[in-house]
Amino acid sequence: MRRPLLLIPFYALAVSVSAQKNNLIQYVDPLIGTAKMGHTFPGATVPFGAVQLSPDTDTVSYDFGGKYNPEVYTFCAGYRYQDPNIVGFSHTHFSGTGHSDLGDFLIMPTQGKLQMNPGTATNPETGFRSRYSHANEKAEPNYYKVLLEDHNIQAELTTSARTGFHRYTFPKKDEAHIILDLISGIYNYEAKNVWTVVSILNDSTVTGYRQTTGWARTRTVYFSMTFSKPFKSYGSKNYDKAQAYKGFWRKFNQEDNFPDLAGHQLRLHFDFDAEAGEAIMVKFALSPVSMSNATANRQAEIPHWNFDKTKTDGQTLWENELGRITAKLPEKKDYVNFYTAMYHAALMPTVYMDTDGSYKGLDHEIHQAKGFTNYTSFSLWDTFRAFHPYLNIVNPSRNADMVQSMMAHYQQSNLKMLPIWSHYANDNWCMSGYHSVSVIADAIIKGVYKGDANEALQACVATARQRRYEGIGVYMDKGYIPSETNSTSVSNTLEYAYDDWCIARLAKHLGKTSIYDEFIKRSENWKNVYDASIGFMRPRLADGSFRKDFDVLETHGQGFIEGNTWNYSLYVPHNPEALMQTMGGEKRLVRYLDSLFTMHLPDAFFANTEDITREGIIGNYVHGNEPAHHVAYLYNITTQPWKTQEKIRMILKNQYDNGSDGLRGNDDAGQMSAWYLFNSMGFYPVAPGSDEYWLGSPLVHNADIRLENGKTFSVESINPGEKNVYVQKVLLNGQPLKSLRLKHADIVNGGKLQFFMGSKRP
Repeated sequence: MRRPLLLIPFYALAVSVSAQKNNLIQYVDPLIGTAKMGHTFPGATVPFGAVQLSPDTDTVSYDFGGKYNPEVYTFCAGYRYQDPNIVGFSHTHFSGTGHSDLGDFLIMPTQGKLQMNPGTATNPETGFRSRYSHANEKAEPNYYKVLLEDHNIQAELTTSARTGFHRYTFPKKDEAHIILDLISGIYNYEAKNVWTVVSILNDSTVTGYRQTTGWARTRTVYFSMTFSKPFKSYGSKNYDKAQAYKGFWRKFNQEDNFPDLAGHQLRLHFDFDAEAGEAIMVKFALSPVSMSNATANRQAEIPHWNFDKTKTDGQTLWENELGRITAKLPEKKDYVNFYTAMYHAALMPTVYMDTDGSYKGLDHEIHQAKGFTNYTSFSLWDTFRAFHPYLNIVNPSRNADMVQSMMAHYQQSNLKMLPIWSHYANDNWCMSGYHSVSVIADAIIKGVYKGDANEALQACVATARQRRYEGIGVYMDKGYIPSETNSTSVSNTLEYAYDDWCIARLAKHLGKTSIYDEFIKRSENWKNVYDASIGFMRPRLADGSFRKDFDVLETHGQGFIEGNTWNYSLYVPHNPEALMQTMGGEKRLVRYLDSLFTMHLPDAFFANTEDITREGIIGNYVHGNEPAHHVAYLYNITTQPWKTQEKIRMILKNQYDNGSDGLRGNDDAGQMSAWYLFNSMGFYPVAPGSDEYWLGSPLVHNADIRLENGKTFSVESINPGEKNVYVQKVLLNGQPLKSLRLKHADIVNGGKLQFFMGSKRP
């Protein structure tokens, strides 16, 4: 493992909780998880900010010989720790997702001879990209700094919610340029840019937009850009290939100081006379609605040229966000892991509306968010498990707005479906299940969402009855998805069954008996893909027989997404007791779990797994992918709950670390980090949609959660220690807790949960 890049000051553990409260960003390392499968970005943003301004080190084309290029996967975040060059700084990124898009509006400062192409990784001097060193790189919440060595330019980035703020310090009096690359993007390919428009309004202000296709089919982002000093000249280059008809714009020389530009593949340059040590600053604002709204966003959020004030204002927002939990932890690395996890769990989803409340909806019409903040980028297959339940505790009003955003999505949908994986007025339909129903049910049952619960239930039901979507029709008819119908038939059946249980829970909560009866029956469909003859979930054919050619270790072509049947056979979080009995009882389940955590996977297992490496696996337990995130807690329904405690502490230690390889899988929009936060505090939402959390083994010595209602819920470990992983007893507000579960009301009512720890299992 690499050492942490940042020397983060560490206070002795004797420092009081109150003394730490206003110094929490010192523990955040935005570079954690950027290598291998971590796919996080190290740049500047405010909590849930629309602008996520970060360096892009390189990319390759998504298209290779007319087919998907697997190498593009490693560039999901735009930034790779191992890359030696920076191509520029773009304004939109996903955090830790296993697929990608975005990378909009790349800016790069240069000096000397103007170069309009990016060059190559092996020969950066042939273009505008630059070498850099991690020794000259610094990342903090809402601040990023790096020395661009080939140009000897100091680059600094900070943001407000919708505006990126750049500061470029030039080393000597020379010809200075700032490149605006409107071709560059993440998961790029030749036809991704549908159209680009640029207007040069005066000698310091530029507006425009870019429309792309790809993961999001029709995505348009508007911008407004302004410089701290007038440029002396500007120009552009259009890299469009020959078209049959171009009209009569050829009458103008559009490459030299021409203010009205449009095309598929545009790059611009802005030229300055820079004095030695002079800083040229850029403010770059985004809007989902219009160029004028982008300008209004910029003027409303950063009306000045005080870079340091913007940085400080954003870091204050981060202090407030991190201050929702004040924890005392065993070691320095644990502080860094804990508060970096809180940081990661506040990057997505992102604000998707202008300062006046307007946004572009799924119907591509302009809407007004009345009484809520509209959000986008919902990676729901990942985040329903722990991230949204985490927000229901630490930031419920924000999660309520996210639910309202999902309802707006449903209302604007021609298909009348809740989001599956939505971003930027699109649904990209990635992954399986209809897990927005889990988020909505969980928020309503826990009293977080105050909107129309009956309307929300109807949206859930309509989504779950949408027969045209990924096998739902045949699932409704047969109670499972046949293998011939869908390549992920088994995992889809299991995930639909869990989601159906969430709908049943919500219907029961609202007294809707007929809906409850329908969906509680559907929630048992997991039984239809369990093959008792082999003891695993297995693809089933339309004629009712189980598929003969089946490999229990293989992840590709076996009916599952991002996992094999060893992990997915345990995916019945809503009824684990029934699963245990179906599998043959307690002894069989314990033996299964023991084997899962200790078996060795052959190298061949990784031949078809793009999104996980051996580091993200313990035995055959795949922590780096989400479907098994609840599995360690299944020991709690046996007579050996101490194994849950043992496994949780092992996972915390094994799968999370400081430095660039600190995450053993994609953070997946905060899910991996939310898992860490819950389990560090000793409890976890095994089945969101329930009001219960299952108890594990806390890593924290103590943690105070400052609730929005003004109360505090505290977790305390009595006799903590690295070897003291076993829970001897638990007290809630001084009274013995009689089960291994905690109610949501117990948390939001405030109080204290005390774990008495020891080195021997009780």
